[in-house]
Amino acid sequence: MAGRGRGSASSVTALLCAAAAAAAAAAVLLVASAPGAEAAGATYLVGDAAGWTRNVDYGQWLAGKTFHAGDTLVFKYNATYHDVVWVSKGGYRRCVVSPKGRAPVYRTGYAAVRLPAGAHYFICGAPGHCQAGMKLAVKVY
Repeated sequence: MAGRGRGSASSVTALLCAAAAAAAAAAVLLVASAPGAEAAGATYLVGDAAGWTRNVDYGQWLAGKTFHAGDTLVFKYNATYHDVVWVSKGGYRRCVVSPKGRAPVYRTGYAAVRLPAGAHYFICGAPGHCQAGMKLAVKVY
């Protein structure tokens, strides 16, 4: 009988281990499928080391980059001279900030903007800066 008891304990232990492994696998699946559990998006420093400033070719900076929903654009700039304004396509084309303060404007010297899917347009609202090329249009997939 002693041999039978040990065999039963081994069977029970094996069953408990299998059940624990199944529960752990189920927990991993639940966490992976939970809202907000998706991988964090990529972060891009606009203009790289130069930052958000004049005399940067933002078209060249965009080359080879593909943006996805959840990615973040980080604008670093001298708040004494620049800002970041999230504008419409027309505002981007004409370098015009939306009337009545409808466009989000960032003036702190640092702005981290999380991107939803779609087309997004940013300009510097300081006089003449957008016209001089301080503007950015991104397509987000």
